[in-house]
Amino acid sequence: MGEARGGPRRGTRVCSAGVPPCTPWQGPDSVAAAVTVTGRAWPRAGTAGTPLAGDMAQGGAGVAKRLGTLLSGLLECGGFCGIIFGWASLVFVLKDLGYFQELCQPSTNLTELPGCSRQDEEFSLVFTIGSFMNNFMTFPTGFIFDRFGTTIARLVAISLYTGGTLLVAFSTPALAVLLFPAMSMLSVGGMLLILTNTQVGNLFGKYRSIIITLYNGAFDSSSAVFLIVKVLYERGLSLRTMFLFMAACSAWHLLRTLFLMPRSRIPYPLPPAYDYGLRCPGRSQSYRTYEEKRPPEETGPEETPLEPSAPTGAGDVPTVPFRACVCSALFAWHVVWLSVMQLRHYLFIGTLNPLLQHLAHGDTHLAPTPTPSLSPSSVGCSAPRGTASSSTGTSVARPPAPRVTHRPPCPTGALGTLADLRASVLSLVVTVTQCVLFSICAAVPVLPVQFGTFVLQVLSRSFLYGGNAAFLAIAFPPQHFGKLYGLAMALSALVALLQYPCVTLVRGPLDGDPFYVNVGLIAVVLVAFVSPVVVARKCRQLAKDLGAAGTPLTAPPSAETPTELPH
Repeated sequence: MGEARGGPRRGTRVCSAGVPPCTPWQGPDSVAAAVTVTGRAWPRAGTAGTPLAGDMAQGGAGVAKRLGTLLSGLLECGGFCGIIFGWASLVFVLKDLGYFQELCQPSTNLTELPGCSRQDEEFSLVFTIGSFMNNFMTFPTGFIFDRFGTTIARLVAISLYTGGTLLVAFSTPALAVLLFPAMSMLSVGGMLLILTNTQVGNLFGKYRSIIITLYNGAFDSSSAVFLIVKVLYERGLSLRTMFLFMAACSAWHLLRTLFLMPRSRIPYPLPPAYDYGLRCPGRSQSYRTYEEKRPPEETGPEETPLEPSAPTGAGDVPTVPFRACVCSALFAWHVVWLSVMQLRHYLFIGTLNPLLQHLAHGDTHLAPTPTPSLSPSSVGCSAPRGTASSSTGTSVARPPAPRVTHRPPCPTGALGTLADLRASVLSLVVTVTQCVLFSICAAVPVLPVQFGTFVLQVLSRSFLYGGNAAFLAIAFPPQHFGKLYGLAMALSALVALLQYPCVTLVRGPLDGDPFYVNVGLIAVVLVAFVSPVVVARKCRQLAKDLGAAGTPLTAPPSAETPTELPH
């Protein structure tokens, strides 16, 4: 990636003993220069700029097609991918239809409501299994995407999503058990859909991270779909009709797969005249056509959906193995950071209806509308997070490499990665602080306070998942991003299974009052503050190593900048 024509020059320079080695230094006439820091290789500025203008000038996918892909993907993520997180709204409809009604105990007199704690536990179990599958299956679905490409992965996702909606549509109170496979299929299908959509950011150069986080915000917003189902049900529309309509929308997903998505993956950076989807023969070049006509000595870009790969010609640089990344303290504490806060969010969603009913003393008219009513704000909340990511780790443009006269410099990737890690500390702290505030509000047994809880929960969840992807992209080698992301989500899903015994504890010994569980979760969430501390210590260690290697941590005012080759 980013090599000058003719290949790199030989020679590998090591900064100093015990310091991560630099890639082969190739002189001022080459734009391929990177350094490995925490196992990460970064290109020099100009190696992967914004490819929009050049590509369109050469007959590739135009602005209209790219914007159509972007907006249709935003609609897909916001309307279909994460609908299970609006489960609290759908439960109202299912209870009214009599699902799991046989688990309710009849009241002893006319003034008491029937005891339906077992019914609530069954609904909580459906959500627990569905949310577990949503995270745990990220690892195998990521493998499907990497191994078989976009088209096959999306066909699998569409099949799962269609099957899930049909199971709900044809379920009845007598066949309420169908909710278990239905919610699991909707979860896995939706996760695979958003996984294939994250690569759309590669079409927009330096705006890539903003688009990825917007898609994550839209994923959160899709929980509002079940709120719309609840409102339409109250207006007289049947549950079967609505879910049959959602199943019919699979035809739109299929058309988007054929015409607005690549067959394999969207490469980064984009090759000249890159196009994708079905098109008229001879109208424009595809990536495959570009590969066939490319000169043999020229290295084409590697297809990576999220992060640029290490520069070609850096074969002498020892790569960090996947096992070393998994066993590192950074990854271990990051999984803890993700797991404890995700458990808090899942438990809040799974126990939201009983909590509101408990605070309203059984009066359903006093209980506020569940948190999906605020879910559309997730898209707006994700925009600042994406802007921060663009400047702190997932953007492509890097600062120019400083020139010093006494020795060839270590490339600026080391300094860029160090700056990204330092900036990520603040992001990690802010995310944990938001979750702590949200947990405190959820523990306050006052009904009006729960409106503030809804707002904080939406903000916290948007920062949680956007921050998770951004940190993994910053701190670890890009070739391991998909595996690390899937593994982190799978491990956090195992921790999320603890929500079911917590729900059982609330329904049983605590008699429907979640106050003590909420207080205990505040203490659990505080453990997540360890992760930014570990990252801060890693930053100090890297700064010390770079200083010992003679790499200037700031560029002098008179520093020269390398000349960029024309794109």
